[in-house]
Amino acid sequence: MDAADDEDGRVPAPRFGGAALEIRSLSGRPGIRAAGEINVITRSSWEQALKKVASTHGDVSHVELSGLMSIDVGGAAVLAVTAQRLTTGRIVVHRPPPELTRILDLFWPDLAAIEVAER
Repeated sequence: MDAADDEDGRVPAPRFGGAALEIRSLSGRPGIRAAGEINVITRSSWEQALKKVASTHGDVSHVELSGLMSIDVGGAAVLAVTAQRLTTGRIVVHRPPPELTRILDLFWPDLAAIEVAER
């Protein structure tokens, strides 16, 4: 991630109004794990983490979201734009909250650079 990361790859977002997001590097495969909430308060941390994923992207990057309680349309847009900018391969999203799948289907129905692996 960057110099502010913890030794284990965790990037905590600041808490404000109860919103928090924690992002860690995945062990054993390229990508990240996000837990908490992605919204206007935490979106910049989410965007920074996805930029790092894109900068180290090979053929497949993984985004594990089983610990994510919610994601807003802006957070989904950041994911979609990141995937659209990849020159090769795809992002596999594991266990996203239901609203992410609905948002992607609604606004980016033909985006082949994102594969959603359901629960």
